[in-house]
Amino acid sequence: MASILTKKPNRTKLKDLKILGQQLLSSRAHINNLPILLTFIPPSSPPQHVLESLLSLQSFFTTVLPDLPPSQSSKKRPRLDDSAKEDPEFIYRTWLRSKFDEFITLLIEVLVSPDTEDALREIVLDSFMEFVKLGNGGNFYSAIYHKLLRSIVQSATPVDFLSELLASKFFKYIDVRYFTFISMEKLAKTLDATDTPDDRSVGGDDESGSRSRESIELSIHKMHYIISHIPPLEGNDGKSEYEMWSGSGISSKEEHDKKEFSKRQKAEDKKLRTEKQTNNVLSPATIAKKMKLKFTKAWISFLRLPIPIDVYKEALATLHQAVIPYLSNPIILCDFLTRSYDIGGVVSVMALSSLFILMTQHGLEYPNFYEKLYALLTPSIFMAKHRAKFFQLLDSCLKSPLLPAYLAAAFAKKLSRLLVSVPPSGALVIIALIHNLLRRHPSINCLVHKEDGDESPEDRSKAEDMANKANDSGSDKRPGIDHFNSEESNPMKSNAMRSSLWEIDTLRHHYCPPVSRFVLSLENDLTVRSKTTEMDIKDFSSGSYATIFGDEIRRRVKQVPLAFYKATPMSLFPESEFCGWTFNYKGSNENDSEDKEQKTSEENDASTKRQRLEC
Repeated sequence: MASILTKKPNRTKLKDLKILGQQLLSSRAHINNLPILLTFIPPSSPPQHVLESLLSLQSFFTTVLPDLPPSQSSKKRPRLDDSAKEDPEFIYRTWLRSKFDEFITLLIEVLVSPDTEDALREIVLDSFMEFVKLGNGGNFYSAIYHKLLRSIVQSATPVDFLSELLASKFFKYIDVRYFTFISMEKLAKTLDATDTPDDRSVGGDDESGSRSRESIELSIHKMHYIISHIPPLEGNDGKSEYEMWSGSGISSKEEHDKKEFSKRQKAEDKKLRTEKQTNNVLSPATIAKKMKLKFTKAWISFLRLPIPIDVYKEALATLHQAVIPYLSNPIILCDFLTRSYDIGGVVSVMALSSLFILMTQHGLEYPNFYEKLYALLTPSIFMAKHRAKFFQLLDSCLKSPLLPAYLAAAFAKKLSRLLVSVPPSGALVIIALIHNLLRRHPSINCLVHKEDGDESPEDRSKAEDMANKANDSGSDKRPGIDHFNSEESNPMKSNAMRSSLWEIDTLRHHYCPPVSRFVLSLENDLTVRSKTTEMDIKDFSSGSYATIFGDEIRRRVKQVPLAFYKATPMSLFPESEFCGWTFNYKGSNENDSEDKEQKTSEENDASTKRQRLEC
């Protein structure tokens, strides 16, 4: 043993480590081999030495762990008198407990170390989870499991492989999920209580402040990965018994009664019972209720953190499917979702799905919902990543027949105004949306074709007042002016009912054939609902140039139109369609000079011919 102590860990042979492990497992007389084997666990040791020491120490602690006293940091550590503290056996077990805590700390260091090989990390994680299963008297050892999750979240380097390994191998167990939610809630509250150094970073503290902000963002990324990869409880297909990691559970009530009777005879065992042990005898309905409560607390605590924008978008994208259906009370997300909806842009589009679920299924009232939805109708929305889901929700939000006429008219007019600035795929979606609006709300069919004399006396007086104000400001009173104000954010003040959908008429000569064909569907009398049907926005919401081009290629054409040109066309659109416009392009001066030279040469030839004829 002395020779091994004098050797460096990197020069020790595996044969010596095997001898140390065999001696430790054979007799208590070789207990001093325990601290020697612990010196080979750190990540700096060779992987073969770590593995060999791990196997020996795991076999040793698995047998003695049930007889060890609680840890020094445990709140359930019983109070002992002086005679018990002086007992050699108690001193020995206390020493073993300290070595076991040191062993657990070293295993966690190996797991989160960036220098550890993936194969070794997987073996160490399996050994660690075995202690989680057996280290608390056969119950789930939540203390060391929480320590592992805290180390993963707070590590300065990414540990993606460890997080993926933990999620793929152990998140299928109901008790692992349960205590993972508890740990995530505690870690989120710890990060939330951490003082951000934004206001304190002065002078030389700027670098430390930026590093701490980066570490907090990295921790939030890891927390989101862990909490988002925990499968929901309903993923067990309604099984009456849930698979536990620590123990096989209790299947019959008779066995439970016998064990409960024996536990009452032992006061110490009754004190050491944990919440997990109680869950073994709970019904599936009670387990589901407790899981929903922990699931809710974990997610709410996480969403209160200063989430980075990329994690923020990922959470919003899956919130309506992976979170809201499994919350104990989904209405508690209303503050988070309304704040997200007020941000605007892509974030508002992504928050719309979850907010729509709360409004339609959980009774959430949002007074300014349609004003914010109206503000989202911009040309950029037709290029957004989640535009397909947005257009489907937009159509669903405008489906109610109780919407006032001015609101339906404002949305129809705003959509038609966007026709002049969106790609062909967006034009197809707009036509489908306007088609459904005109069919659902017959009161706005007057927008299809309105002359100047069709206004009521009240509207005419208002128009005259507006015209007078316009004349005072220096503008001319012209017939056929569009009273719709596209810059107005309030749909009520946009004057959409006094306008018309003249923008749709421009699509009759659209350069994209599918658009010009599809706009003909609006010529039907949409007030007769028996002869018309609503259009499914899902068929048009995810369109693009590629989809339109593919549809045109697959389309069977019976008659092919032929075009003959006297001269080769130099542009896609003829200049006759752009009266009053001038287009300058490179080479125009050269062409003009060539034409002039050609004309002069022709004139010279003609003059010489005349001279010859006269002679």
